[in-house]
Amino acid sequence: MAHLTVRSAYKQLTDRLNLYPQGAPPSATLYRILQLLFSEAEAALVASLPIKPFTAKKAARLWKKTEAEAGRILDQLAGRGILVDSVPASGPTVYCLPPPMAGFFEFSLMRLRGDIDQKLLAELFYQYLNVEEDFIKGLFCHGETQLGRVFVHETALNAENSLHVLDYERASQVVRGASHIGVGICYCRHKMEHVGRDCAAAKDICLTFNGTAASLIRHGIARRIDASEGLDLLQQARNQNLVQFGENIRRDVHFICNCCGCCCEAMIAARRFGFMHPVHTSNFIPVIDEAGCTGCGQCVEKCPVEALGLVTANDPRQTKRKVARLNRDLCLGCAVCAAVCSRKCITLASRPQRVITPLNSTHRAVLMAIERGKLQNLIFDVQAHWNHRAMAAILGVILKLPPLKQALASRQMKSRYLEFLIQKLKY
Repeated sequence: MAHLTVRSAYKQLTDRLNLYPQGAPPSATLYRILQLLFSEAEAALVASLPIKPFTAKKAARLWKKTEAEAGRILDQLAGRGILVDSVPASGPTVYCLPPPMAGFFEFSLMRLRGDIDQKLLAELFYQYLNVEEDFIKGLFCHGETQLGRVFVHETALNAENSLHVLDYERASQVVRGASHIGVGICYCRHKMEHVGRDCAAAKDICLTFNGTAASLIRHGIARRIDASEGLDLLQQARNQNLVQFGENIRRDVHFICNCCGCCCEAMIAARRFGFMHPVHTSNFIPVIDEAGCTGCGQCVEKCPVEALGLVTANDPRQTKRKVARLNRDLCLGCAVCAAVCSRKCITLASRPQRVITPLNSTHRAVLMAIERGKLQNLIFDVQAHWNHRAMAAILGVILKLPPLKQALASRQMKSRYLEFLIQKLKY
C-alpha cells in the first residue's frame, strides 16, 4: 500500500510539472529523480501548487495548513532550489515552482551539496536526458518557439556587424542591465563529471540574473557577483570557444549558459535534432572566403554543432586542397568559427530574415503553450477550483480543433470570451 502511495505522489507531481509548456515525460528514471529531490510528502504538496506565482497564504489554503506551517515548508523548498522566491520591499514573499529545465533540475547541481547523492542524481539525469529522448525532444523540438537562443560571439563582430546588433542580442548588455547577477557550477559539465564524460571547459561559469539570481544567491545556490566579474566570465567563455546560450526573451533574461558542444544539453540537442530547430539562432550567418581558406580544420573542430566540414576545393593545381563548407541549416550563428579562424577567412553576414525573440518570459510561455496545446493551463488555475479545471479541459479541446469547428464550438457555448480568445489566437 505504501508503495502505491509513493507512486501516486510522484505521478501527481509529474502531472503537475506537465502543465508547463515544457514538461517532463513520465518514466521510471524521472520518478527516481523526483524521489531524490522530493520526499513523498513534499511531492504531494508541490503537486497541488498553482502555475502562477503564489504566497504562503495561498499555499496554506491549498494544503489546509496554517500560514506559518506553509511558509516554513516553502522556505525549505526554496532553500534547496525547488522553488524560486521573491522578497518584495513590502508585502509577503511570493513563490513560484519553476519547470524542471530551465529550473530545479539545473539548480540541484549548481553547487556542491551533501544532502543528496549528486553522483547518483547525475547518473539519473544522464539516463533521462542523454539516453532517453522524450524529455529533450519535448523541451527543444516541439513548436516554433523554443526555450533558448544563441548570443553572437561579440568579439567576432566587425564594425559593420555591430551596427546591426540590438542590445538584447548582446550577452554583455544582459549583464550590464541585470539587477542581480549570480554564478554557479555549470549543471551540464557537473553532471558529465559524475559520469566520466566532462571536458576541460570552466565549470564555475553558469550565470543567472535578476529575480532568479536573487533567489539563488539568497539560498547559497549561486554566488553574487558584480557586472565587472560577469563581463570577465563572458570573455573567459569566449576565450574557451564556448557558446553563449540564454533565455529566449528580450527583457529580464534569467540565465545565460556558456555551452560546450560535448556536455551541454542545448548543443547536444542542436546536433541530434538540428533539422527540428531546437535552438533559436543569432541573426548572423558565417561567410567563408574559400579563396583564402587553407583547410586547416580549426573551424570544423571548434563548431559545437558540426555545421562545418572540409570538402575538396576542386583546385586543379592543388588536387588535395580542401576548404571549409558550412551547412546553413545547422548553423547557430554563434561565430565561434569566425573567432578561431587564424586567416580571418570567415566573416559574419546578417541572416536574410531576422529571428523574432519574444518580449519577456510571459510572452514566450504563452507562445509555447499555444503551440503545444497547453494554453488552458496558463489561463485557468487548474490546481484550485473544479470550475477552473472544467473550463481548462473544455478550452484545451477547443483550441486543438480546426477553425471551422472552433467557430461552431464558440457559437454553441455562446461565450464572448471564448470568441475573443480564438480570434486572438489567429494572429
